[in-house]
Amino acid sequence: METKTYASLASFIDFMLDAICVVDAEGRFVFVSAASERIFGYTPEEMIGRAMIELVHPEDRARTLQAASEIMSGHPEPHFENRYVRKDGQIVHIMWSARWSEADRLRIAVARDITERKRAESMQAALYAISEAAHAAEDLLALFQRIHQIIGTLLPAPSFAVALYDERNDQLSFPYHVEARERTARPQKPAAGTLCAEVIRSGQPLLLTSETRASLPEHLRAIVGKSALCWLGVPLNSHKGTIGALVLKSGAGGACYTERDKELLQYVSTQVATAIERKQLHARLQYMAQYDALTNLPNRGFLHDRLKTALARARREQGRLSVLYLDLDKFKQVNDTLGHTAGDLLLKEVAKRLKQCVREADTVARMGGDEFVVLLEGLPLPEHVMIVVEKIRSALNQPLDIDGHRVCVLPSIGVAHYPEHGDGEQQLLRHADEAMYVVKKNGGGRYQLFQ
Repeated sequence: METKTYASLASFIDFMLDAICVVDAEGRFVFVSAASERIFGYTPEEMIGRAMIELVHPEDRARTLQAASEIMSGHPEPHFENRYVRKDGQIVHIMWSARWSEADRLRIAVARDITERKRAESMQAALYAISEAAHAAEDLLALFQRIHQIIGTLLPAPSFAVALYDERNDQLSFPYHVEARERTARPQKPAAGTLCAEVIRSGQPLLLTSETRASLPEHLRAIVGKSALCWLGVPLNSHKGTIGALVLKSGAGGACYTERDKELLQYVSTQVATAIERKQLHARLQYMAQYDALTNLPNRGFLHDRLKTALARARREQGRLSVLYLDLDKFKQVNDTLGHTAGDLLLKEVAKRLKQCVREADTVARMGGDEFVVLLEGLPLPEHVMIVVEKIRSALNQPLDIDGHRVCVLPSIGVAHYPEHGDGEQQLLRHADEAMYVVKKNGGGRYQLFQ
């Protein structure tokens, strides 16, 4: 009766969802239960006699051998976690409960598959990290880089791209694109008739593998051609619609994505879309706070910041800078005769011409109304500043075509130099402004150095 009971207990092992594994002192399997095939993908016959460490994920082998040594020294391990590589190449997370039998010289362990639990934990951690990145990233590029890192913890992402769709202009752009062999972000020009464009158009994920290629619509097969590419794209959907897509791809010999990978990327894509929209909104608000809405030039507040920084640099390097304060003569007359719309067009054209007269490192700002300020850095002599002044006067003296009307405006320009005319931003601006009003008082159309 007792023998029958033990025999029944032994047969019950194969009904367990967890796997029973017995390993000898040399680290080779001598017994595995039937559940091992479900967990590891190998039949018991394929595992028996094989070295346990061969199935362990390469990154986990060192600490697995260390844990095995401690168990064999008489220290049972009830909650050891590591990763194994299944027969089909998939990674499986295992939690082991193991102890050593000195009498039998065997290590007996129970293996529980915790892959789904680890997957859920990773996805929750990824969602939290993406949300945190939306607040912590300095700009969109930093956000894209962080999203790439986060997604890389969930699935292979050596080649990763973020595509954004501008619905108003019907344009597709790639503000972040990293190739496996080119670890730098680079923009790409929009391209019609791409797989990415199809994901955004349909609002549905697309997985391209050797198995799914044949089921693709004809127009997509034409795009793919005979490429051995493994490609995965999911839309970035928000309450506004599809704003872009996340794209992963792998060449021959690389990772091949699965339906499970597609589901995982879809799961995080909504949080990614929210993070991108939040960062875009922040960038727009920041731009509105620093730039003039009509001319897209730096506004008064942003000019003060730039002037303060330029002065600090000039003091440190014992350099020079100059401030030009401009006012358009008879601008009110243009508004009164042609209307405010024409006046706005005139201001935009003046802003454009002013920017063409200076270097990229210089600053052209709109102070309000028809007043502009030009900040010039690093010109060694006052004579060099006067060359720029004459260039501005010549550019603005050219007639402007405003709404079909030929308009001529002349600027009154006041000039102040650092360090001769002041050592603070407020003082320099005030002195340049005073010089400009001297010009206007004397009829305008000229320039005046602060006296």
